[in-house]
Amino acid sequence: MADVRIALRELLRKYRDDTQVDALKEGLVLLVQELMEAEVKEKTGAERYKRTPARRTYRNGYRPRRWDTRVGSVKLRIPKVRQGSYFPSLLEPRRRTEKALLSVVQEAYIHGVSTRKVDDLVRALGIEGISRSEVSRICAALDERMEEFRNRPLVGEYPYVWLDATVVKAREGGRVVNMAAVVAVGVTAQGEREILGFDVGPAESYGFWLSFLRGIVARGLTGVKLVVSDAHVGLKEALSEVLGGASWQRCRVHFMRNLLGLVPRGAQQLLGAWVRTIFAQPDQEAAREQLELVAESLEEKYPKAADLLREAGEDVIAHMAFPQAHWRRIHSTNVLERLHREIKRRCNVVGIFPNAASALRLIGAVLEEQGDEWLAVRRYFSLGSMAALYGNPREEPEVPALGVAKEVIAV
Repeated sequence: MADVRIALRELLRKYRDDTQVDALKEGLVLLVQELMEAEVKEKTGAERYKRTPARRTYRNGYRPRRWDTRVGSVKLRIPKVRQGSYFPSLLEPRRRTEKALLSVVQEAYIHGVSTRKVDDLVRALGIEGISRSEVSRICAALDERMEEFRNRPLVGEYPYVWLDATVVKAREGGRVVNMAAVVAVGVTAQGEREILGFDVGPAESYGFWLSFLRGIVARGLTGVKLVVSDAHVGLKEALSEVLGGASWQRCRVHFMRNLLGLVPRGAQQLLGAWVRTIFAQPDQEAAREQLELVAESLEEKYPKAADLLREAGEDVIAHMAFPQAHWRRIHSTNVLERLHREIKRRCNVVGIFPNAASALRLIGAVLEEQGDEWLAVRRYFSLGSMAALYGNPREEPEVPALGVAKEVIAV
């Protein structure tokens, strides 16, 4: 202890003589080094260079380690032993300050702050910069929470389910590849939105969708009445196998893009107006009649568009078999489009993920955050409209149908 006091007095003298000396930081290093020396002495059973029958092992030099603290980054010399291992109790487990630093980096990562900005933030705190690999290592602590959220049991029925995918870039086998990030959102029997599942895979293949859907069903997905998605071949096949008892609504937004792509640009606006008369009908039967009228008017000039309209007709009006109060939100995957925009915003900051696991980590954090926000807002569908879905109608304001004439003006 006398040696430590002498060293501290010398440090204070240097601090008075040299304003460049950070006495607090150097004093911290001195105290921590003495603490480690005391712990190693206890572990080895002897003082340095002393022979004693109580000795259990020998010292074996030092290894450097950077320690990030509130007073900045300090360099420690951690003693090594020949047999067994030693790690300072001060550093393991991490103290509250270090955990706070990790949480700052994690939150910055989740909210789409670039690695460079995280580096600047950490430097402003007096800590040496953090590299991309270090940010990824720190954020790996999010994995446990993400997996718990991703694999949680699903309780109750989910009458409506939306499925869609977006593209993220990740490294695989030394190459940068596009990967599919798929998300499933459902509505509970009480009309509340919930994130059902998510995953990252090589492509939107039948096998990938099949595995994803089976995983959600195994966790408790039940009571599905309508699935809303794009007309991806692999997804449709997987849906018919896993959720065969549910109706399928082809996303109207994606359908309209496909349909308008079959006619010249000059005719697209008029064609769009015609097709929208189908969706403005008061019920499904009237929509079928209007769809046939529109298809007949297109046959001569745009036969491909007419064929697609007839082929997809039942799928794009499937939502009309459900309560009218729900039509506006179940005819497309708009609920997922907004969610994917937020995912893309965060992912674009990262750019290229080092691997698929890191992309899954960030997407999981974003979705968990969104799920928490949904719990704090009003129901997606009212209790009255959900009761009508289950054949137990309550007092619910009627949604007025648009009066649209069943006729189409020829081109």
